[in-house]
Amino acid sequence: MSNKLEHSMSLASPDPKGLSIKQKIASAIGLVGLFILVLALFNTNFPNQGAFLTISLILITAGTILFANDAYLTKLEGIKNDGVWFKSISSRGVLGWLTGVGLTTFYIVLYFYAELLGLGTGGKANTGLVALFDPLSKLLSGNPASQWFVYGTLYTIAIIAFGYKFILKYRHNRYQQIRTVSVMFFQLGFAFLIPEFMARLNSDSFKLPYYDLKNVWPLNYYNFEQYRIDEFINAGNVGLALLIFGIASIFIITPILTYKFGKRWYCSWVCGCGGLAETAGDSFRQLSSKKLSAWKLERWLIHTVLVFAVVMTTAVVYTYLGYDPNKYWLTKDVFLASVAGFLTLVFAGVMIFKRKELGKDARYGAIGYFAIIALLIGIHVFGDGGKIFFIKAETLRSSYGFAIGSIFSGVIGTGFYPILGNRAWCRFGCPMAAILGFQQRLFSKFRITTNGGQCISCGNCSTYCEMGIDVRSYAQKGENIVRSSCVGCGICSAVCPRGVLKLENDKLDGRINSNEILLGNDVDLMNYVNKR
Repeated sequence: MSNKLEHSMSLASPDPKGLSIKQKIASAIGLVGLFILVLALFNTNFPNQGAFLTISLILITAGTILFANDAYLTKLEGIKNDGVWFKSISSRGVLGWLTGVGLTTFYIVLYFYAELLGLGTGGKANTGLVALFDPLSKLLSGNPASQWFVYGTLYTIAIIAFGYKFILKYRHNRYQQIRTVSVMFFQLGFAFLIPEFMARLNSDSFKLPYYDLKNVWPLNYYNFEQYRIDEFINAGNVGLALLIFGIASIFIITPILTYKFGKRWYCSWVCGCGGLAETAGDSFRQLSSKKLSAWKLERWLIHTVLVFAVVMTTAVVYTYLGYDPNKYWLTKDVFLASVAGFLTLVFAGVMIFKRKELGKDARYGAIGYFAIIALLIGIHVFGDGGKIFFIKAETLRSSYGFAIGSIFSGVIGTGFYPILGNRAWCRFGCPMAAILGFQQRLFSKFRITTNGGQCISCGNCSTYCEMGIDVRSYAQKGENIVRSSCVGCGICSAVCPRGVLKLENDKLDGRINSNEILLGNDVDLMNYVNKR
C-alpha cells in the first residue's frame, strides 16, 4: 500500500507522472553523449576525435529513441498531448526558462563568438568543440569544420531523432508520419549532405557556391549579392543552372506548388526551420499566443520584414548594376523599373480580381505596396556609388542579416521555443512564410474544412495550433479555415477527438465560407433577424 496521500480529487490527474526506469536510463544515455560534447567544448584532448564524435552522436540519438519508445509504444495509438501544462519544461516553468536561456546562449555564441566553440581564425587550426567535428567534415567535404558545420550536424541529428519521437507520438495519423519523414529527408539530403558533397567538387580551377537547394529567396537573402552572382557565373553551366533554378523557384515553382497544396508544401514538408519546429519543438507548440494582440502584431511584423527583404535585395542588386545601356542589357534604371512594374501588376491584379479574398487586409497590402514603391524611388534618387540612402549596400545587407537572419530567426526564433512556442520565427518574422501566406490566401486550393455539428468545443485544436489560430471558433461555426498564417501542419486535425477538421485541396469556389452566425452568443440575434 502506498503511503503517499493524494490531496487532489481531480479526474484529470494534475500531478504529472514521473519518468519510468527505462526513460531515466534513456535520458542518462543521451546526457552522456551530450557530456562528450561539453568536454570537447572545454578543450579535452580526445585520443580519437572521430570515434568520440561518433559515440556522442549515437548516444544522443539512441537516448532519444529509447525514451520515445517507452513513452509512446507502451500506450495505445491516439492523442498524446496529455499533461503538457503540468510539466515545468512545457509550461514556462523553471525548466522551460532554463532551457530557453541555455538555447539562447548557445545561439549567441554560435553567431557572434564562434571562437569560444574552438573555431580557428587567422589560419589557426580548430580546437575544442569545432575540432571534434573536423573528421566528419573532412570526410564529407574535405574541409575542416566550421561553427556552421557543427550547428548543421546537431540540427540534422535533432530533426532525425525527435522526428522519430514525433512519428511515434502521432502514429495514429498517416499524414503526420509522411510529412515528418519528408522534413527528415530534406534536412538530411538537401540541407546537410548535398551542400557538403558540392563543396568536395571544388578545386583550384572550379568553385561551386554553397547551395541548399530547398532554400528559396527571401530566406537565402544573400543569393543575389555580387559575390554570389560572380560565383555562379564562374562555375560555368552548373553555376548558371543553379542561378536560374533560384530565380525559377521564386516566380514559377513556389507559386505553382502553393496553388496546388498551400504553403504547407514548404513550411511543413520541406523547410528546415519548420522541420526543427515540428520535431524538436513539438513539446512547446501549445505556448503560441492566441491573443488578438499577438495576431495584430504578427500581421504588422511579418509583412514589415518582407518589405525590408524586398527593398534590401533590390538595393543590393542595384548597387552592382551598370548605367550604360550600350554595355549592359540590365541597367540600374531598367532593373528598378522592372521591380516596380512587377509589383504594380501584382498589386493591381489582387485589387481587381482578389480583393474579396484579401478582405480587410487589402489596406495593409496597399500600405506595403506604396511603401516599397516610395523606397524604390528613393533608391533611384539617393542610390549612387554603391550606397543607398548614403548607406553602403554591404552595411544594409549585414544589418538585415544581423537583425533578421541572426537575432530573429536564430536567437529568438529557436532559442525562445520554451517561452514563445515553436513557431515564433515562422509566425512573426519569416518573409518566405509571408509570401507563401499571401499566395495561399488568394489562390491556393488548400483549406481545412470543418464539420461544426460534430464539434464539442474541447479546445484541443486551438490549444495546439502553433501559429496561434483560434481553430475552435471556425469549427463551431462550420467555416473553412483559410488563413495566411496556417502552415498546414495538421495537428489540429490530429488532436481532434471527433474528426471535425480535415485538410483538403479542392476547387477555389466557395472555399472562403464565412458564417457570421451559428451560435446565439456570437451576435445580436434580433438585429440579425431584423436585417433579414
